[in-house]
Amino acid sequence: MNHSLKTFCRTILQGICLSHKRNHLILKGVVIPMLLVFTTLCYASDQKVESLKQLIEMYDPTDCRECHEEIYDQWQNSHHARSITGIFMERYLKKGPFSVKNPRHATKKNFPCFKCHLPQLQKATDAVAAEIAEVILNNDKATMKKLNISCMVCHQDKSVVHGLPESNVMFGPKAKKEYPEKDHMKVKKSSFMTQSAMCGQCHGLGPIFEFEYPIQCATLYGSYLHAYIPSGGVQTCQGCHMKKADHTCPPNFNDRKDVSERLRQALPLEVDTLSYWFQPFENIFVSTIVVKTNITSKAGHRIPDG
Repeated sequence: MNHSLKTFCRTILQGICLSHKRNHLILKGVVIPMLLVFTTLCYASDQKVESLKQLIEMYDPTDCRECHEEIYDQWQNSHHARSITGIFMERYLKKGPFSVKNPRHATKKNFPCFKCHLPQLQKATDAVAAEIAEVILNNDKATMKKLNISCMVCHQDKSVVHGLPESNVMFGPKAKKEYPEKDHMKVKKSSFMTQSAMCGQCHGLGPIFEFEYPIQCATLYGSYLHAYIPSGGVQTCQGCHMKKADHTCPPNFNDRKDVSERLRQALPLEVDTLSYWFQPFENIFVSTIVVKTNITSKAGHRIPDG
């Protein structure tokens, strides 16, 4: 639950009670409904998902494919669709400070990387974290594929700032109309989704201190703000990585040819050479070459970073 919202609601309720006492008014018709509304705001979203099955169903993007097949297929080929597979998760709980002998002993504290790799875990209980630990330790890849950065993570949870996203609403950068609720979820426009800060929520948090073992995470967004923008850069993250709304969000690090070409464009290499014969002694000639290299970064951030 957003703590600032709790504080706001608590302040409003206290104000109502003080006003009620001061004026000796019986405002049952007003106070009681307001109490119910603010209680709902404060505590309804505190209800945590209690099973992995429920969490997967909440963030299942397959219904999106019905109307957005091309985007869905692009997303399936992205790293967002495999945010906990193919990286470090297969051995994640077997070694190091987060290792556990029994998956039932795992809690959300064992998964600091999930703050970005599976942010929906924040809506679940520790029992769900234990289920995920069992999935990882058993190398259950079929289930791991269902745990990812799906449409709902970006178009709901991360789509607005300074408040909680509206329930049953999908946000988009160019949404122009609201679809009938009986057929679709409501769709609303969020200008925030066109800004680099949208991506910076995960790609550049810096140190994460709220876990038992603080970790230094990706700093890409900080590099973008502190180096690229001051040097005159004008592109957003989306402008380079989501051209024409490409939801593959390249580069694809499994495609070495594609990565090599992108690195060539982002980090052009200039090489100048000078060759000559060096004669340190009479009748002794040494073949010598001087190589001068110059690499210019045209990227919007440090490379490598994440």
